[in-house]
Amino acid sequence: MGDQISEVMGRLRREDFLPDDQKRFADLDEPLPIGWGQTSSQPRTVAAMLRLLDVLPGMRVLDVGAGSGWTTALLATLVGAEGQVVGVELVPQLRVRATAALGRLHLDQARVELAERGVLGWPVDAPYDRVLVSAQARSLPTPLVEQLAEQGAMVVPVRGRMTRVARQAGGEVAVSEHGSYRFVPLLDW
Repeated sequence: MGDQISEVMGRLRREDFLPDDQKRFADLDEPLPIGWGQTSSQPRTVAAMLRLLDVLPGMRVLDVGAGSGWTTALLATLVGAEGQVVGVELVPQLRVRATAALGRLHLDQARVELAERGVLGWPVDAPYDRVLVSAQARSLPTPLVEQLAEQGAMVVPVRGRMTRVARQAGGEVAVSEHGSYRFVPLLDW
């Protein structure tokens, strides 16, 4: 899976999802500002999250904090034409930018929705096989765990620790931590 992630990240250039004033920094392995207090996560972190998420072709994936749409596009490429990716973004201008980028790439299996006030994630299309959260939560976001299908998995930074949540058959949840990371905060309404 690691080689596939590297290949996909090599094909979907980060610069295509950045504002013009940040494009020249696209190859730096650091978070870059995309406006409205949000960032495009550093490539090494994105790769680590995608490896933990273990996305397979045909899966249904929720991308919380879609931002510029880069992770949504990466996920859409990993799920392939038979899969589906729903990105959710709070900032209307970022949603517009992400939607335009996905359109340019003809990734019809992906879309970015504007987050609804008082709702975390996108429960209307749940359950999801995988959930990626690109913002730091103060605690494990229960509403997102509830949107996971049986045998589903979520990767979310919680209090500075990259956390993988695996929903077992019968609804039991297994949680594991995978290193320290810094993210913008997960905004709740």
